[in-house]
Amino acid sequence: MMNFKSLLLLLIFAVILAGCGSTKLDEPMTLLNQDKQEVTFPQDKPALFFFITTYT
Repeated sequence: MMNFKSLLLLLIFAVILAGCGSTKLDEPMTLLNQDKQEVTFPQDKPALFFFITTYT
C-alpha cells in the first residue's frame, strides 16, 4: 500500500511540474535524423516525436 501512495505522489508531482513549463519555445527545436540531416519541429501547432537510441 505504501508503494502505491509513493507512486501516486510521484505522478501528481510530475503532472504539476509538466503544467509549470513554458507554453512556447523561444527558438525552433532542431534535431539530427539518422542521415545527419537537420529536422526542425513546427512551433505553430503541437508536435509529437519519439526517438530510439542504440549503443554501438
